[in-house]
Formats: sequence, C-alpha cells, structure tokens
Amino acid sequence: MINTNVMKRLESIVGKNNVHSSQEDRIAYSYDGTPVLDSLPDAAVRAHSVEEISKILQLANEEKFAVIPRGSGTGLSGGSIPTKDSIILLMNHWDKIIEIDRENLTALVEPGVITADLHNKVEKVGLFYPPDPGSMNICTIGGNVAENAGGLRGLKYGVTKNYVMGIEAVLANGEVVNLGGKNVKDVAGYNLKDFLVGSEGTIAIFTQILLKLIPKPQAQKTMLAYFRHMTDAAQTVSDIIAAHIIPATLEFLDQATIQCVEDFARIGLPKDIGALLLIEVDGHPAQVADETEQIIPIARKNGASEVKIASTEKEANDLKTARRSAFAALARAKPTTILEDATVPRSQLAPMVDKIQRIAKKYQIRMGVFGHAGDGNLHPTALTDERDIDEMKRVEQAFEEIFREALDLGGTLTGEHGIGLAKKRYLEKWSSSGEKELMQKLKKVLDPNNVLNPGKIFDT
Repeated sequence: MINTNVMKRLESIVGKNNVHSSQEDRIAYSYDGTPVLDSLPDAAVRAHSVEEISKILQLANEEKFAVIPRGSGTGLSGGSIPTKDSIILLMNHWDKIIEIDRENLTALVEPGVITADLHNKVEKVGLFYPPDPGSMNICTIGGNVAENAGGLRGLKYGVTKNYVMGIEAVLANGEVVNLGGKNVKDVAGYNLKDFLVGSEGTIAIFTQILLKLIPKPQAQKTMLAYFRHMTDAAQTVSDIIAAHIIPATLEFLDQATIQCVEDFARIGLPKDIGALLLIEVDGHPAQVADETEQIIPIARKNGASEVKIASTEKEANDLKTARRSAFAALARAKPTTILEDATVPRSQLAPMVDKIQRIAKKYQIRMGVFGHAGDGNLHPTALTDERDIDEMKRVEQAFEEIFREALDLGGTLTGEHGIGLAKKRYLEKWSSSGEKELMQKLKKVLDPNNVLNPGKIFDT
C-alpha cells in the first residue's frame, strides 16, 4: 500500500478533492472492459495540468509507486488494470477539442475527447476522421492512440497511427516532450511520435494529440450480403479486393453472432444463414455507384442469397450500429463474455474461421466470430461463466490454440486490442527472437524505475 505521507503529497499536488481513495472509488477503478481481470488501486487521481502530471511522475519515481493512465476504461486487454502499489491517473476529463485547422486539415485534441464527439465535430465542417473503434461512443482518443485502435473503416483508411501527426506527452521521469507537428513531411531524426503510438501507457502519458483529417466523402452506399457458408463470404471478400475495389467497410458476422445480433437489435436479419458481409463504399458519387454495381454480381457469383442496399442514411446507420452491437449482443447470452482479437492475412480468413469453429467444438465452448473481413482481423468471442472453473480452463486452452493457429497462418496475436495483461503470456511465449528483449531495453531506458503501467505487454 502507498503510505499516508505519499497520499498527502499527492493531495498537495492536485488538491485533496482530486485524490479518491475510498473503498468505493478503489473498486470503481479496479477493472476495465476486459473480463475476469481486476485489482484494487490505492487511489484514483485527477490532475488538471501538464505540470501536475509531471510532479506526480517525479513523486512516483522518488517513492517507487506505479501510475496507471486511464481514459474511459473500455480496453479489452487489461491495459488499465491497476498493479500493486499503484494509483490510477484519470484522463477522461481532459476532453477539449482545442483546434480544428481547416487549412492544414488537422485537429488538436486532449486525450479524453470521446472519439464519436470528434467525428461529429469535424464532419459538421466537411472534414473526416476515419478511425472508428466499435466503442467509439465512449472510448477516448488517448486510449485509441495508446492501443493504436482500428475500427470498421480500417481496410480503406487505416488505423489510428495513420492519423497521428503530433503528441505532447509526459515521460516516465516527468519530462515533457513535444513530438511531430503539422508538417506533412518531417524526417528530422528518429520517428519518436510513432514509437509512442501503441505503447499502451507504458512509455508516456499523452496530454495533447494532433490528428490528421481528410475531406469528408461526398457519398456512401451500405449493403448487406447473406451467405449460406462462411467460405462463400470469404471468397467474396477476396474477389472484391481482386477487382481493385477497396470498400470503406467490409465486415463479417458468423451465424452465432447473427442470431444474437438479431435477437438484440431486431433489424430483420435472417437467423438461418451461415454468414453475412456488411459492405460500405464511399467517395465521389459516380465512384460509389460504379463500385456498388460491381460488388453485387461478385457477391451473387459466390452464392449470396440476397444483397440488400440501404435506401436511406438512417437505414445505413442502423446496419452499422447493428454490427457495432455484436459484442453487446453476444454478451447477453452468458454471464461472462470474452472478446478476443487475432489477425491473419485476409486470404486465410475462411480457414481461420473454420479452425476457430473446430476448436470451439473440441473444447465444448459456445463461441461467436465476427470481425473485419477486409483486413483479416477476427474477434472470436467465448460465451461462458467465470464461476465455472472447468469451463474457464477449457476457454483458456481454446484461445491458446486459436492464437497458435493464427500465428501458423502468418498472423499475429492482436490486430487492435493490444497485449496488456490479457495476452502477455502469449507474447512472451511466441514473440520473435529479440523482439521482447528490445522492447524491454527501450522500456528500461525510458522508465528505469518501472513506474508507468508496469507489467503490461511484458515483464521487466
């Protein structure tokens, strides 16, 4: 436990009202969006300036306690779970959109800005911020940058790292750095900005983030294609890409997920199909019309029983909202829902889905699968009950086999959720030669006392 004297020094930095150490507060910040994992912090602290954060980190180095940065707590890899002798540093109140620069196509934001709020703000002036994680209505930009979050539009537009132009951050020793800027080209020295993206709160605490914006697409068209078999849906994905069409969104749901989504959202999805694709193309109206006309016959050639085109913007948004609700829909089925994240080359999408289904059957686990078909990012989701010790052991064995199969197909352990605590053991077991050791060396140099989010990604 952090001693009383240190608590008083924290209060002297941020004010007594900004240090929350009651049992209720400690419980409230003992977990994030990751199931099963939890641990009590010694306190939750709200800082209101860069200087206060710097002083907190200096104190942490002096007194050897850990600082765990936290946004909305929606992470799915245990990235904001407290460790022993730690405080949670709350950042969700850092929620100002400081500037939207229409000349340079940038937005300067604080890390607590909700992703969907930024979408709405920039679209009102004809601009576009593409990254759209499934939790965009509650997750924060700072968390997105820390995890290098993806989303439904990742196939065409890329992920968070493709839109980060600059970062103001406080390093583990309390030093404040400004990296990057509004220059489109900048190769002056090491690319330190990109090093921080995806660092999962283990290297620095973000205080301002400069994001690239693009012009808002003039038109879009959203479609649903129904298939009897997942292999037919996967072949459709391959054929769409081979036709040199890059949709903004190319998502899939398997039968188990479709059934749960329809029970939850009630938008008229047929519950007897094997898979569906949610497809959205955007851009110039003529391009959108042309690509739509090409996609429909490709889907039908591969056995699509029906291709539905949204006729209104509301209908299109309802279809996308239904896809975003997949996790919530599956979570209604059993007390514990474990949403995982593995990525394979998109040519291996159908084989990987088949392997997941076979593994689920082998271990007698109820599992739904959905994800980003266009970039091979799958979300196998186990529906279980953490009180059932025997089943939880089988779930753990099933996921270890799933990750091993993904790696054997040329894939990776995570496409967008991060390693955190949840996958640390897999990274340590299967990381390539020298990879973990190099990360450990970098962490040791930048955080010699291991005060920033220790124990995440790897052990030091």
